[in-house]
Parts: sequence; C-alpha cells; structure tokens
Amino acid sequence: MTDDALVDAVRARLARDGAQLTPARVAAALRERGSPVGDAAVLEVHDRLSADVLGAGPLEPLLRLDGVTDVLVNGPDAVYVDRGAGLEHTSVRFPDDGAVRRLAQRLAAAGGRRLDDATPYADLRLPDGTRFHAVLSPLARPGTTVSLRVPRRRVFTLDELVDAGALDRPAAGLLRRIVAARLSFLVSGGTGTGKTTLLSALLSLVPSGDRMVLVEDASELRPDHPHVVGLETRPANVEGAGEVPMHVLVRQALRMRPDRLVVGEVRGAEVADLLAALNTGHEGGCGTLHANSAADVPARIEALGMAAGLPRAAVHSQLAAAVDVVVHLGRDRHRGGRRALAEVAVLRRDGDGVVRAVPAAGTVDGRTREGPGGAALQVLLDARLPS
Repeated sequence: MTDDALVDAVRARLARDGAQLTPARVAAALRERGSPVGDAAVLEVHDRLSADVLGAGPLEPLLRLDGVTDVLVNGPDAVYVDRGAGLEHTSVRFPDDGAVRRLAQRLAAAGGRRLDDATPYADLRLPDGTRFHAVLSPLARPGTTVSLRVPRRRVFTLDELVDAGALDRPAAGLLRRIVAARLSFLVSGGTGTGKTTLLSALLSLVPSGDRMVLVEDASELRPDHPHVVGLETRPANVEGAGEVPMHVLVRQALRMRPDRLVVGEVRGAEVADLLAALNTGHEGGCGTLHANSAADVPARIEALGMAAGLPRAAVHSQLAAAVDVVVHLGRDRHRGGRRALAEVAVLRRDGDGVVRAVPAAGTVDGRTREGPGGAALQVLLDARLPS
C-alpha cells in the first residue's frame, strides 16, 4: 500500500508543473523521488489521485463495494456504509472538516450546483446517477455531512429478492398477481428499506406492450422493461429560476399516454395530481411513500393532500377510489436488520368516510400469513384477472 506522504508528494509535483494526470507523469514524479516505479505502484498512485480529482476521493472505494446502497459522512471522523443489513462504521477518515467540505463542493460542482456559505446545502444527482446531498458545517454537526445514494448497477428480479430473503415465494406470487391484475398500489416503508429496489422488480413484471412513464425527484428506478419514459424534477438555478417540480411533471406525464403511471416518491403536492390521475382510468399506477406502517399510509396521504389544498373528505374519497393495495417494507430486527416485506394491505373506506389499511398478508418469522383483508384482496384479484 502506497503511503499518504508519497501520494501527497506526487500530487504537489504535478500541481507545481501544471502537468496532466497520466500514468506516465505519475511514474516520472515517482522516479524523481527515488521511489520504486513498478506498474502496481504507478497505477495505485494514479488511481488515488484520480479519485481525489475526478471521483469521490477517499469515499471512492466504498462506492465500489458490492451491494452498497448508501455512503454517509458525519464529519471527518465518521463514515458509514449500508450494504443491506444496516449501517456499518468504516475505517475511512478525513484529515479535517475542510477536506470533507472541499469534497462536497467539488461533487456539487460536478452536478452543476453551488455549495458555499451562501448556499450551505445541496441535493442533486451526479453524472453517474449517484444521489448526492450535503450540508456544510456549522449548520451540520459534528461537521460537514455528505449522503450518497448509490444507483443499482442492475435491477434485481423478484426471484432474486426471494433468494436474498426479502420475501418468500407465496408473497412473491401474490405481488405478481397484483401487478398482472393492474391494481394500483403504493410501496411504503422507512428510509433505506428497499422501496425502490422492490418497485423496480415489480415494474419489470409489467407486460412489454405497456408504456410506463416514471416521474421522479431523482432518477433511481431502473425497471427491466422495453418501454420506459423517465421524467426527473429540476431544482432552481443560482438565480432562483428554472425549477420544474414533481407535480408539474405528473401533469405532463398524463399527456404522454401512459399505460402505467409511476411516481417514484410521493411526498408533496403531486399527491393531488396522482390521486386524480388514478381516478381517471389509469389502472396499475404505483409509487413509493415514506410511512412507518401500512396502517399509517392513509394518514400520511391525508396530510400530504391537505397540505396541497384538498379537503380531508376529498382526500379520503379519492384515495379509496385510486389506490387498491399497500405493500409495506421494513427491517427485520431478528435477522440483523435485513430489508424485508412486512405486510400487504388493502385500503377500505369505513362508514365515517375514512380510509383504513386492512392487513391482507403479513410476514411472521419469515413466512407469509393471511390477514383479515385477505378475502377482500382476493375479490379484487378475481375481478381483474382472467379466470
């Protein structure tokens, strides 16, 4: 392993000469210092300097780990990764908060955004698809924070999720039938529970003749499907102009003849447009939603709808007619925090007009058990699927 002092010396020499970063220049700088100039040493120094200049610096090796979904920096001394079983503390360290700040500013600039004391936070997608968020200190403690959400290199199939223990085969069969019946559904769960991963797998089951239009705040869904059109929001520029919010894109998507309308994450005023769309003949629409449980989904939709200007009664009326099923994910604390399917629920409107989630199937000890809403879900499936 090449020591940091040698890498710093090569960096300083190249900067002093204004030389381009190439393996040949690195080899020349090493020879000048009297250091060994084997191919392995040259390539190691070149790769480390490339990561500093072009990549994510000391975070670059973490981003390349198999199965990594998130890399989180909490100041210079605390760097974590998530590879599907919860957060893991790593040995990566930064010299000081200034180093974290410089890395965050360089990554923000790569995404065309400004990050400084006047604009001390940024949320964007990097050119390679990585979702980047940062908050500079002293707004953030114990130092500048960086959050990187790594895009999946490939889409998992439903069978692969079964093999990984995220759900069992009866649950997978139920989800296949939900997609085939063109039921409208929401995938709910907390942060990092695998909502996008499962939704991508389910969308890959959509018949190839269906046109899917995806609306996302940051492009993360990658279904294995031949007819996908993606729309992505755009933040305002430095002058405060050019913003394209989610609800505007949902309206645009409705004009694009979607067979399946997909909203990557419902979290704002777009809920009103989505509910309206699913009430006007767009069967099979779906999306993801942050919620603590399937039972909390109606209340979460109610809060978002009322914030968008809909009366409470109108929210529940549209929700009852628009969404059939909630697929809720969680972390199984009995299996090391593994992401897993927790519950499938049907939405039913009570006599008081309020929508409630009724469990149709739940996971107990890793196995799917039918719930009180199982019969109602079966009626929905029977009505839509050919006999």
